[in-house]
Amino acid sequence: VFCMFEDLLIETFVLNSMLVGTVMRKIKSRTWKKQRYFKLQDDFTTIWYKSKKAGNAHSTFSVSDVEAVREGHQSEVLLSIADEFPAERCFTLVFRGRRSNLDLVAESEDEARSWIHGMRKLMENLENMGERERLDQWIGDWFKKADKNNDGRMNFKEVQDLLKMMNVEMNEHHALRLFTMADKSQSGTLEDDEFVLFYKMLTQRDDVLRVFQEFSSDGHKLSLADLEDFLREEQLEADADEDVRQRAEQFIQTYEPSEAAKLLDSMTLDGFLMYLGSAEGSIFNPRRRNVFQDMSQPLCNYFISSSHNTYLMEDQLRGQSSVEGYIRALTRGCRCVEVDCWDGANGEPIVYHGHTFTSKILFKDVVSAVGNYAFKVSEFPVILSIENHCNVEQQRVMARHLDLILGDKLLKSTLEGSAHIRLPSPEELKGKILVKAKKIGGLEDSLNGAVEDALGGEVSDDDEGADIDDDNLHRESVRRRKSKQRLSKELSDCVVYCKSVHFSSFKHSRIHSKFYEVASFTENKARKHLREAGADFVRHNSRQLTRVYPTGFRTDSSNFNPQEMWNAGCQIVALNFQTAGEAMDLNDGLFRQNACCGYVLKPGFMTNPEQRFDPEAPRRQDGHRPVISGQQLPKVNIKEDSIVDPQVRVEIHGVPLDQAKQETRYIENNGFNPVWYDTLRFTIHTPELAMVRFVVEDYDKTSKNDFVGQYTLPLSCVQQGYRHIHLLSKDGTSIHPSSLFVHIRITEMEKLPENP
Repeated sequence: VFCMFEDLLIETFVLNSMLVGTVMRKIKSRTWKKQRYFKLQDDFTTIWYKSKKAGNAHSTFSVSDVEAVREGHQSEVLLSIADEFPAERCFTLVFRGRRSNLDLVAESEDEARSWIHGMRKLMENLENMGERERLDQWIGDWFKKADKNNDGRMNFKEVQDLLKMMNVEMNEHHALRLFTMADKSQSGTLEDDEFVLFYKMLTQRDDVLRVFQEFSSDGHKLSLADLEDFLREEQLEADADEDVRQRAEQFIQTYEPSEAAKLLDSMTLDGFLMYLGSAEGSIFNPRRRNVFQDMSQPLCNYFISSSHNTYLMEDQLRGQSSVEGYIRALTRGCRCVEVDCWDGANGEPIVYHGHTFTSKILFKDVVSAVGNYAFKVSEFPVILSIENHCNVEQQRVMARHLDLILGDKLLKSTLEGSAHIRLPSPEELKGKILVKAKKIGGLEDSLNGAVEDALGGEVSDDDEGADIDDDNLHRESVRRRKSKQRLSKELSDCVVYCKSVHFSSFKHSRIHSKFYEVASFTENKARKHLREAGADFVRHNSRQLTRVYPTGFRTDSSNFNPQEMWNAGCQIVALNFQTAGEAMDLNDGLFRQNACCGYVLKPGFMTNPEQRFDPEAPRRQDGHRPVISGQQLPKVNIKEDSIVDPQVRVEIHGVPLDQAKQETRYIENNGFNPVWYDTLRFTIHTPELAMVRFVVEDYDKTSKNDFVGQYTLPLSCVQQGYRHIHLLSKDGTSIHPSSLFVHIRITEMEKLPENP
């Protein structure tokens, strides 16, 4: 009890000091160090800061935007000033999405510790917040924004302004009627409880009320039997392992706010809304959020979340190189990162995009970052894909850094000291970092000790030289020059199960390739093989790993569509993680399942070499049909009088025969609670490979629609019935409480009526 009381006192002291505020240095570089006054706002969710010299200029950020707090010199910027400021006074706030980090130096060690502890506590409180608390906080935030004169109440003019801020165009007469009904005190203003009442009336969910009343025996509540019927008939919970009655009881106890209703084993409309807005009520099946797949199969049987030019934060020509790229990719579940290595000064290899103006970082710093962050979010193996342009001496330095920095994490030998006939599994390789690069000889030669040091005639550049594409002919001359470069035995020995090899043909691979050899293709070459020999490509990938990377012409770090590569069973489909858009939405969607561990088991028909699957000619068919309504969609135009005209597009990504998209009509001037009641239907032939992407846009008659939000997931993870889709930003971060409400049915084609 004393310890708990002591912790409470410390927490109170820390938060009080944050409320008072602190002067700290904001660091952008070794030469850019400015003092800023930081202060926690009274809502305990917003940090406000300003410059003493900038007049009234100030900035804010939400605690919910912060993903992590790093102590000490854990960023390149803070490392650059390590000789000036001790680690105990330094910390970094890491933001969600692609927003730059905030590097800070406090005036004292105690102040730094207070802010580090305080930020983590505030983040923990937000994380533990229930759906109702989150909504109450969101409502409170809008109240403060609309209460222009800060008197704790809102007049009708402020309410009208609020409605526009909240993305809804409402008839003035209707708005005044709701305002008057909510003004119980008849003061001409709305106070806290009255505003909550106004919000409830404003957000009345007729779509949910209709479903509620359909299953309610008395029209006022759902009895335990009513809720059980709803879960079984509409939500198809009968397919779950648990007893449906048990789940109904659990949902009442978890989501019903009324204690009286709980005692009666029943659920009110408020409880029903809370359930539908929860993880159990979402479109993503919660049973697929944990590691649910068999992780004991060979590595080649899994799709692997993979990054291209991981060190780049921007474009491929002048962009910044940073170890932060590795940290961000690994903390997003990425399991294969790329390192382009070149000879550096003072015998230290460097990493950058060769022959460009991108900045340079030290190879040893990259290895340290990988070692520190490889297993923060996933315990399954990380593949270090090395593009080696270094001389033999610096290759030896690379090998030394890998060995000393990674230690036992680095896989240096086969798991049982002898060659196997297949790749090991993610389960067997837990906690291990594998190097993918050129290797002298094969595993058999290494085990027999038959390899000589610095073997001549081995190509030491990697993937991008190993696959000569039509649009990258200049790489051929590079490869020929490099072919005389020697490969050091020390670096070669770091390669065990991922030997980079040149690809000749599927026939040659079938006869000569070893299970540990990895071929790499540009997206164009992979596409060509897919068109000409799709089934052979799938069979090739059932035996060994394949890496696909963007063409050299994507200098803006744009991405290709990964789906077509997954259709061929390619495991390492490398994307530019720093670039938001459809490709990364699909990547995030696929790897959202299985605990975001970075490995997703391929369908069985893609892992059996004896089974023929051609993505160009699939056979089976399923049906999928969603869209009903949307809630609290964000504004996309900063103008206060701008209201969203929302339209929903549902896209199916899969084998070519399944590629499809359909749209709802658009709703004029209502991004707050638009209702469509449109039905969209799709025929899906290979559901095991299908991804579903929901996109909300602001319709525009004269120009391209503006993006509002999206959510992407595998069809196999879709829960049927009435479900909420919690929308994400272009960066893939939550934009709570923005959502869509849909009804979904997936039906075998032969079971559908003749004229659906």
